[in-house]
Amino acid sequence: MSMKLEHVSYTYMPGTPYEKEALKDISLEIKKGEFVAVIGHTGSGKSTLVQNLNGLLHPTKGNASLDGVDLSGKSNEAKMARGRIGMVFQYPEHQLFAETVYEDIAFGPQNLGLNYEETDARVKDAMKFVGLDFETYAGRSPFSLSGGQMRRVAIAGVVAMNPDYLILDEPSAGLDPGSRDAVFAEVMELYKKRGTAIIMVTHSMEDAAQFAKRMLVVYDGRIIIDGKPGEVFLKEKEQLLKVGMDVPEVYKLADALRDKGLRLPKEITDAKTLLGEIKRRKGLR
Repeated sequence: MSMKLEHVSYTYMPGTPYEKEALKDISLEIKKGEFVAVIGHTGSGKSTLVQNLNGLLHPTKGNASLDGVDLSGKSNEAKMARGRIGMVFQYPEHQLFAETVYEDIAFGPQNLGLNYEETDARVKDAMKFVGLDFETYAGRSPFSLSGGQMRRVAIAGVVAMNPDYLILDEPSAGLDPGSRDAVFAEVMELYKKRGTAIIMVTHSMEDAAQFAKRMLVVYDGRIIIDGKPGEVFLKEKEQLLKVGMDVPEVYKLADALRDKGLRLPKEITDAKTLLGEIKRRKGLR
């Protein structure tokens, strides 16, 4: 099972004075069960890339498919394929629309043709999954909630559809540390326990290093780097610097400690892991 882009280019407003080619001959395959971070500056093409992956946009050239089904098609098969790809936008207020949290989460399952009992069960399961008490939140307006709670409602709405692939656009943007940790805990549970493939668009090298198993760096409408985060930060540092990016601070600190003679494993993805390694090497607890 996989989603593919084959020689995909995408142009906004073609044939007008405002024409802009956002993607340039991209070929890419993402398999079910992967956790992929898509990194790039504003305007690099990363959001256009994922919107071609899930069928919100259709390639100007090339083909986007899921398990061989053309996502731009109008057949029931194409509609079902698009329904297997969920997306949570950067600003949940752009995604939420119903009068109550319950109605918002129920919208997806209802559009899949599920009956009331099946929809109700999925809503309750999704709310439990994201840590929103049903009795407390089901009848509330989603717009009365905090930013972190709104994002959890948006995630619940996607979880209720049981997608094989989940695209997250800047999942930690605007969240306090507690809300960020809660959202990523839910995302990691989807990834590890349900086998959902995660495609995460982010500016945060730290988030990419800590959570993703594969990283795509997008620059000027092209994928210029594709690899494991640890390897990218170690081997592609100069390339990242050339396009105005940098490695996470924890990698810089680990490199500095290695230069001082401390033996550390190559792939250290977060400060907690680095501290644990330092204590272990020094015989501390």
